[in-house]
Amino acid sequence: MSQFRVEDAVAMDALGVQLGRALSTAVVVYLTGELGAGKTTLVRGVLRGLGFTGRVRSPTYTLMEGYEFPGRVFHHLDLYRIRDAGELEFLGVRELDAADRWVFVEWPERGVGDLPPPDLELKFELRDAGRRVGLNARSEQGRKLAAAWRTLVKAAAVPGLAGLE
Repeated sequence: MSQFRVEDAVAMDALGVQLGRALSTAVVVYLTGELGAGKTTLVRGVLRGLGFTGRVRSPTYTLMEGYEFPGRVFHHLDLYRIRDAGELEFLGVRELDAADRWVFVEWPERGVGDLPPPDLELKFELRDAGRRVGLNARSEQGRKLAAAWRTLVKAAAVPGLAGLE
């Protein structure tokens, strides 16, 4: 599993920007880790990397936020408040596995059985001096995305951000 070492929120945002730039085809990404580990910050960066310039809303209370792009829809889910996966039915999660969607899910373990399977899993860990973000590709699409992302991060040479193997 590859990892990124991220020193601060600015570097986490930059990491997300590079992931957004690496996105091309539909993908499902799971984000796991403690509260405050940087999951939402990364997703804000992803949206910026896709060219979104508006306000990025946290889905903590709404559970899901959607963003329209030409030919694609980006869905950001935060399932922290879900106690039972059955609660997801009213969100229409069964339709999220469509070919025109980018889906990023925080706290996916709370939606087991109702969520589409991930192409890429990101594990966020708090460290003394920042964070670590581990990458686990779960499909061929996820492997291609992870490779493209690592290449972009290396080329960007962002202070406070380093790739680890």
